[in-house]
Amino acid sequence: METLSSNAALLVIDLQNAIDDPRWSRIGPRNNPQAEANVAVLLAAWRRDGRPIVHVRHDSVEPDSSYRPGSPGHAFKDEAMPLPAETVIGKRVNSAFIGTGLDEWLRGRGIATLVVAGVVTNNSVEATVRMAGNLGYDVRLVADACFTFARKDRSGRLWTADEVHNLSLANMDGEYAKVVDTAQLLG
Repeated sequence: METLSSNAALLVIDLQNAIDDPRWSRIGPRNNPQAEANVAVLLAAWRRDGRPIVHVRHDSVEPDSSYRPGSPGHAFKDEAMPLPAETVIGKRVNSAFIGTGLDEWLRGRGIATLVVAGVVTNNSVEATVRMAGNLGYDVRLVADACFTFARKDRSGRLWTADEVHNLSLANMDGEYAKVVDTAQLLG
């Protein structure tokens, strides 16, 4: 089991209904079908222990985005629905630290340890984790509480969602975060 400070914050990134839009999986299926259930387990543990939770919500400014405010996809998924007293921070770009006040919110509460879950592993999750590491936070990235989708590279080769996910985790592990699983984190 991981030993975390008593005020380690859980950041749940962009786990909104928008991620179920078929456009996301047009190239291939996602990985980690249990990710939402693992996020729910993390949320339950944080709520039980009274630790801080931050729900990061993507407020897209792109006209056709499934994450656009006012669209059905903008709402949080049931498994990640914030409780009334929990903090929700809206963002317009991939990193939860850009233009949001997240860093000030965390530092104002003396929070130095972050546990990160959400979507998309190789986009908003990776951008947020890299910035958190660069800002000096002690970060745990929960691999089985994140997911991504298959992608084609510039040469046209198709990479499965698991391959994309695992490479993104490898990019972050060590320098920016410690990659863990839900069971390892909670013991």
